Amino acid sequence: MTYLFIVLVTMTMGMLGAGLIEQRRHFAQLSSIEHRVLVNGIRGKSSITRLCAGALRGGGLVTAAKTTGTAARFIHPDGSEEPVYRKFGIANIVEQIGIVRRAAAYQPDVMVIECMAVMPDLQEINQAKLIKSTIGVLCNVREDHLAEMGPTLDDVARSLSRSMPFGGICVTAERDRLDILRAEAAKRDCELIAVDPESVTDEEMAGFNWVTFKENVAIALTVADLLGVNRSLALEGMWAARPDPGVLSVKRYAAGDKIVRLANVFAANDPESTLMNIDRLLDQGAIERPLHLVINCRPDRVERNGQMGAIVAEIDPDRIILIGEPTRSARVTIAADWQNRVVDLGGSRPAAELLDTVLDGIDDEAAVVTVGNIHGQGELLLEELGTLDELPAEPRSPVPTAAARAPARPARTVVVRGDLYSPADATETPRKPAPLPENARAPRAKPSYQDPLTELVTPASTRADDHARPRKR
Repeated sequence: MTYLFIVLVTMTMGMLGAGLIEQRRHFAQLSSIEHRVLVNGIRGKSSITRLCAGALRGGGLVTAAKTTGTAARFIHPDGSEEPVYRKFGIANIVEQIGIVRRAAAYQPDVMVIECMAVMPDLQEINQAKLIKSTIGVLCNVREDHLAEMGPTLDDVARSLSRSMPFGGICVTAERDRLDILRAEAAKRDCELIAVDPESVTDEEMAGFNWVTFKENVAIALTVADLLGVNRSLALEGMWAARPDPGVLSVKRYAAGDKIVRLANVFAANDPESTLMNIDRLLDQGAIERPLHLVINCRPDRVERNGQMGAIVAEIDPDRIILIGEPTRSARVTIAADWQNRVVDLGGSRPAAELLDTVLDGIDDEAAVVTVGNIHGQGELLLEELGTLDELPAEPRSPVPTAAARAPARPARTVVVRGDLYSPADATETPRKPAPLPENARAPRAKPSYQDPLTELVTPASTRADDHARPRKR
């Protein structure tokens, strides 16, 4: 019995010692990365991570990044990327340790990483123990993961705020709950900066060959500004950045004499994001009416099914096709004036039947927008649509040259300290790009990226202040 007790104590102490060594090593690698940007929020995190990384690369900063969304990717400082390997395909926040080790091997100026935690406690651990960000991003507060972070949107805002850096800076595009974010930032001695999406011009947005939003671009420009990157260079870097695999896009298919413009909006799981995506596609002319709306229902997402049905009146589609189950959860929330436009294909249907029903309602050319959740019948429909002949992308309007695209005014941001926003007619003093902190390294020439993991860089000593950050202005 004594022998077993000694073995147990020895093994416990050994594991404790190994854990302490791993923690010291991880903190040392974090300290070797001067600036660490943690991107959190409900919608758009992966796109913002890519935009921030592109903007900083455009400014000459050696930048490593990692996304978590539709397909997790590690983005090398030269912009190339590869999938993040996950044992058994299961995501776990512990994988951030390996990502930091890999990023540190490049000796980067900046690491941009997407928050992959949902539970509030894990979000705090991700910030306090795994990333220790110097600049935080809280892109928005939307209706999603209410079971973990809710039940109200105010609760979601407080939960997301747990990723704010203590004594650091947090950038947000959220407007409706700025009071809550400001109070949470004050608890953490964190400077909260709210961006103005209208500071991004339509000409600047025309430089993207994929769909993104002014809010996301404004956040990335502000992060670049905090790290001293010129706006024009930041925009060039963002225009050149690869989009996320799950980014909103429109594909054109030919089915006999019919043309289908497919907009896959499954990734926008909450009603507000869904409406924003559809409105943007319509405004850009990427899709046009007549518009056929496909709502995919899932038995474990009954609340979300109902939310999708409730926004039908705002979308005003010519036809609504309900697939999956239980379709009744979506149908009962559709306004009475649109009930006569509903085609109910509830249950498990063959993919060919789903596609035939969609095509039967199209006379010549129409937009088909898929919303809800992709799993189940939604995946079958998309796979069947993929068997059609895909038409080449329509020619885009010429993108202005770099000189023509140069902004007529500098970026505007609104610092939240007193009033939430300045009056529309208020006179603003243009902000100059912030200089790099005194203790920051000057941008270096990019190193060779052939095999960075052959020699992992462990600094000989670590800084006393493990939360080094850009100085507050």
